[in-house]
Amino acid sequence: MSGIVKDFPGVRALDGAGLRLDPGEVHALLGENGAGKSTLIKVLTGVHPPDGGRISIGGRPADIAGPLDAERNGIATVYQEVNLCPNLSVAENILLGREPRGRFGISPRRMNRRAAELATGLELDLDVTRALGDYPIAVQQLVSILRAIDLDARVLVLDEPTSSLDRDEVRILFDLVERLRSRGVAILFVTHFLDQVYELCQRMTVLRNGRLVGEFATAELDQRALIGHMLGEQAGELDRVEERAHREAPPPGTEPLLRARGLGRSGGIAPYDLDIAPGRIVGLAGLLGSGRTEAARLLFGADRPDTGGVHVDGRPVPLRTPRAAIAAGLAYCSEDRKAEGLVADLSIADNLLLAMQAARGWMRPLPAKTRSELVERYIRALRIRPAAPDTPAGSLSGGNQQKVLLGRWLIMQPRLLILDEPTRGIDVGAKAEVQRLVAAQAQEGTAVLFISSELEEVLRLSHRVVVLRDRRVVNALDNEGDLDMDRVLAEIAEGGAQ
Repeated sequence: MSGIVKDFPGVRALDGAGLRLDPGEVHALLGENGAGKSTLIKVLTGVHPPDGGRISIGGRPADIAGPLDAERNGIATVYQEVNLCPNLSVAENILLGREPRGRFGISPRRMNRRAAELATGLELDLDVTRALGDYPIAVQQLVSILRAIDLDARVLVLDEPTSSLDRDEVRILFDLVERLRSRGVAILFVTHFLDQVYELCQRMTVLRNGRLVGEFATAELDQRALIGHMLGEQAGELDRVEERAHREAPPPGTEPLLRARGLGRSGGIAPYDLDIAPGRIVGLAGLLGSGRTEAARLLFGADRPDTGGVHVDGRPVPLRTPRAAIAAGLAYCSEDRKAEGLVADLSIADNLLLAMQAARGWMRPLPAKTRSELVERYIRALRIRPAAPDTPAGSLSGGNQQKVLLGRWLIMQPRLLILDEPTRGIDVGAKAEVQRLVAAQAQEGTAVLFISSELEEVLRLSHRVVVLRDRRVVNALDNEGDLDMDRVLAEIAEGGAQ
């Protein structure tokens, strides 16, 4: 793809973008949210016709007028969200629309045999007769890839395939990608996880503001230089976040705003103690399934505890419902921003004001002037793009959706802000922006409970790190900027044995 131009009303999404894929390689496509990655993929797969530039396959010009043209040219895509049918079997999903037929219509026996051959050929142990929904998300991603392979794909586009997978599931996916690469398939890998790029990819293409920044060999470009290409002048923001987070932090002995004692829930998390003081950021560190989210949900009243209780300002507060938690000055951004946070069909403005309006009650609508002032102030402060308040929230990039959720709770001026995976699935620029906002809130006196699967992020922001393993708290470590990953990883591995 070279010189690709794509215009939408009022905006040029791609301006001379492009990329080059070789057979038998894994090639990363990188850039911030809004850099043009998704648009370039949609041009490649026939969703959007280009307004300029050219596409060639095998050295010959290719006119890709729609997704079927892309399939005929051997281009297949596996999206971040699995778009298969969970109620159908694995075999039915792999061969949907291409089912083998016999004398009396579709032949289930031939279909199952063909699907099993595909799975066996890639060393996958799957019962192809089971319903797809019975398998975890990681296996559903693999089934999406098997479907693409059945199309005889020469180019396989993987769009954020690892965003919902744990480490073991990522390894299974990577092993499959390596087997496909060895067969000569060209694989385009789109991700926000830079460590995965350096582990899996041979080359990378970087876009910024719809333009081609350059093509680089992975072995010849380190992560800091890569971030510089992706962010341009914003590249120093990540370096400044850690300094900002730890500057002027209140001393460790500051009286806690919230104190949890023996708080626990059967099947969720073992009873734990936790203190969070005003202006301090407490990070929860642990592997997937260690109990981080369960601990946070108990604090916010989203789940009811079986044991223990919570004190706010030294007084017992029964946080048995989210409404009670909000009344006590707590706010919670869930890790699942689609199911438990954002209302995609509502506007940016409506999403920002949702918590405040709910607290007032639907019989007391916010005055129009107050509404417009609040929305304008927080769109500007959070740098939400596009800045039009009437824009549907579901049309925003992942980073901007996260900012809208964060803004919803900041409007409430909470005393304790609970953030569960606030930077998951967003690019490095938006991640730096969210981290900046978290550090700024702490400096203004807000207590913060911060949860992230990225240990570096927890260490960068947190004044104290609480370590969890197997759904129990195993240790709590002070971090005045000198706590390193090896120490935390050792605590996770040993489970508090020392």
